[in-house]
Amino acid sequence: MEHSGANPRVAVTAPELTELVLGDGPFLSVYLTTEAEIDNAAQRAEQRWKSLRSTLAGEGAPEGVLEAVDPLVADAHLMGQCMAVFATPGGLLQVEHHPDPPAEDLGRWAPLPLLTGVLRWRQASPPHVAVLADSRGADLFGLRAAAPNIQREARGGQDLVGSSAPHGESQRRNHHRVESLWEQNAKAVSEEVVRLFHHVDARLVVTAGDVRAIELLKEALPREVLDKLEVVDGGRSVDGSIDDVVTDVDRLVEAAVAHDTDVMLAKFREESGQDDKASDGPARTLEALAMAQVETLLVHDDPADDRQGWFGPEPTHVALTEDTIQAMGVNEHQRARLVDVAVRAALGTGASVRVIPGQTGADGPADGLGAILRWSSGPVASS
Repeated sequence: MEHSGANPRVAVTAPELTELVLGDGPFLSVYLTTEAEIDNAAQRAEQRWKSLRSTLAGEGAPEGVLEAVDPLVADAHLMGQCMAVFATPGGLLQVEHHPDPPAEDLGRWAPLPLLTGVLRWRQASPPHVAVLADSRGADLFGLRAAAPNIQREARGGQDLVGSSAPHGESQRRNHHRVESLWEQNAKAVSEEVVRLFHHVDARLVVTAGDVRAIELLKEALPREVLDKLEVVDGGRSVDGSIDDVVTDVDRLVEAAVAHDTDVMLAKFREESGQDDKASDGPARTLEALAMAQVETLLVHDDPADDRQGWFGPEPTHVALTEDTIQAMGVNEHQRARLVDVAVRAALGTGASVRVIPGQTGADGPADGLGAILRWSSGPVASS
């Protein structure tokens, strides 16, 4: 595998989730296992939902909201191993599917939605492009977690397969002709790669196929794409699919995601060490969110974590204690899970969110909550 350095995109922004979380609650949040590779998958999913539905009804979720989820369950296994649903008394707001099952089925009826699971999914599946190239052109795939995948084919002006020298033409001249056609095809492929790269806002480009085709493609690509290029073994499939290299693509995406998290934590350590653009711990981070000062929220979320915070109508109406939010002059305020309060404020003020592992030790923020800031506000206080 070849590797080029990258300028990683390290956190998730989500305009449609922002609209959701700033809407009127309370919210139903559901993460349901929808096993795709078992017998009676639909029936198993419906049994799981029946159990979770009963629990949610006991917690006060209205029947009308629960009924909005009912018709989604039977076919959910056709689209992945987990279904996430968010709904309010006003209607169904968001449905997503993921190829990996959740650690456990989870349902909540609460003032705010539980978005960290979906944010973690999107973070684990950054937009990327796969390119399978040969002498004829390439099959290209734009892969995104929160939008339909894109498949395109790029072909040069002429097909090199079966090309041979005319009678009496020198070998040198024929070689030059073939090389020229290779270059023309590579240029056509590179133009399509660049278009798809920008269309999906790719974090990574993975390519496989004919060695010469890849060499010429790399020569034709601009630096911004080349810096995000990885080369793996594999070839262009007869059926135009990505199946032969999907394992390598998944492995590279996973490595890129882990690298991005390391980059963000290193940036957090750097800024914290300088007492500069970082907030460490819940109290300081909510203060920064209240000033729209956060560039990237760093959050570890354990579903069992029930620490509380306070929020009001505006995204910047956020505080760790009720006394603090009242002192801000926010008369209409509610209490909710601390992590959900922080995520709402981050998305509502245009910040990105990075979900981080729990075992970061001294590398991560205190009590699983911190931020990289847009500007410095002096020495950072931990809490």
